[in-house]
Parts: sequence; C-alpha cells; structure tokens
Amino acid sequence: MESSPAIFAGVVFALFGAGLLAWTGTRLRRREPVAVGVNRVASATVASVAAAAALALAAYCLTRL
Repeated sequence: MESSPAIFAGVVFALFGAGLLAWTGTRLRRREPVAVGVNRVASATVASVAAAAALALAAYCLTRL
C-alpha cells in the first residue's frame, strides 16, 4: 500500500524521460532545432541532461519499493 506513490512517481519519471529523450533524438536526426531561438548544441545538451535526470529519478523511485 505504501509503495503505490513510489510506483506512480517512478512510472511518470520513466515515461517523461524516455519521451524527452526520444523527442530530442528525433529532432536532432531531422536536423531541426530542439528549442526555437536557442543554440542547437546547448538545447540538445540541456534536454538530454533533463531526460537522463528523469530516468535516474525513475530508477531511484522504482528501486525503493
């Protein structure tokens, strides 16, 4: 019963991280900007770091069951 919030948070972080990583990769592969009006390398780096952080938080939440 107490593990339900951890499971929910882990799944949300995992979905967000995976979606952001897939979206960033798709934008880079098509040579489109990741964020409008921002340097392409900087925006891709920030988006990738945010996706990795979300996936790390998902792993942390799901291992604390």
